[in-house]
Amino acid sequence: MKRYCLLTLFITALTCLYTPHVTAQTFYICQEKNTATTSLLSFSSGSFEAAAIDSITLTPPAGQRFVGGDVSMLAKYEAQGAQYKDIDGKPVSDVLAFLKEQGWNTMRVRLFVDPSKDSDKAVIQDLDYVIAMGKRIKAAGLLFMLDFHYSDTWADPAKQWTPDSWKDFADEQLQSKLYDYTRDCLRQLNAAGASPDFIQTGNEISYGMLWGTQAAVGNSQVNRCYTNSPQANWNRFFALLRQATKACREECPRAQIIIHSERAARPSVLTDYFDRLKAASIDYDIIGLSYYSYFHGKMNILDTALQQLTAKNYGKPIQIVEMGYPSQWAVPGSTVDYSATYPLSADGQKQYVDDLIMLLKKYPQVNGLSWWYAEANAYGCSGDLKNGWYNASLFDNNTGRALKALYEMQHFK
Repeated sequence: MKRYCLLTLFITALTCLYTPHVTAQTFYICQEKNTATTSLLSFSSGSFEAAAIDSITLTPPAGQRFVGGDVSMLAKYEAQGAQYKDIDGKPVSDVLAFLKEQGWNTMRVRLFVDPSKDSDKAVIQDLDYVIAMGKRIKAAGLLFMLDFHYSDTWADPAKQWTPDSWKDFADEQLQSKLYDYTRDCLRQLNAAGASPDFIQTGNEISYGMLWGTQAAVGNSQVNRCYTNSPQANWNRFFALLRQATKACREECPRAQIIIHSERAARPSVLTDYFDRLKAASIDYDIIGLSYYSYFHGKMNILDTALQQLTAKNYGKPIQIVEMGYPSQWAVPGSTVDYSATYPLSADGQKQYVDDLIMLLKKYPQVNGLSWWYAEANAYGCSGDLKNGWYNASLFDNNTGRALKALYEMQHFK
């Protein structure tokens, strides 16, 4: 049997305990006979001679939950001089360390294929950017959720446009390209010490992905996956998903794969979607949901969706991978007014978080909660981020101070 340094083994064991995709493991400790010294292993219950220990079994804590947010714009806010503060006005020099202190443990970053094709000031996350952010997240002792937007621009249910450089590929070529791209991105992240712990193989892919370019398919139904779409459309989508999954399993075997839908407002469509994934034997680990009350409906809507997902018994944990609520004025385009229950204020935002957490804790299989665009903070910015505020973040754009809701997120754990 190979002999290990006791201290190194113990540190390795502790590291395994906090990774998300791990089961109970047994570690064997060997001690050279006739050694002149005695090594001790200390626990809270006492110290034990290493030579007397046959094995150590570590089991991850039951019901572990993941709390955090999408911080994809943090580096750009910092570059433009955004000044972050805690709720009392004390400067925050390291935003990731600050969030960790507030009980957050998981940070999400999106990745576009070629964001230079889009002029949107928030579409900037190419692979180099994501590698740098991933390294920071991992160095801070946080878990890293990678959100593949398989597009040059925002990929959401209404816009799953194929990257411009992939536009001429036939379906089989596109499958190969998707595999190669996913594999190569993950290899570079691994090599940089930024291995993701969670991977979304597509962003809000309720109706499929990689439909073609907007110029080519426009508003047609080409390659889209609706409940009444031809089975060929679904088969094409599943073939693409399998290639993305294959690359993830090969390059990041410990990472958990998330399939992400925003159809919480239409539970029957949501369960039809996951029924189809099950029937097609799609390999994934977590059901990921977006839930924005100002678009999707009040919390009873989410409650119904979670009830129906639970009744289906897919055998997968559920994470709310995107959510948020404004603190000053309504998000543009809002279709649901919840302000009578949750005023558009710091206190209203905090109460919203409290009540959402109370709802989610009714469902033991819900183990993740992530605030989208948590880091938005125009205070001190000198560039294009100082205007056009996103007003559903967790920092006050006028003062740079953390809002009450930020501190409440940890209560989901």
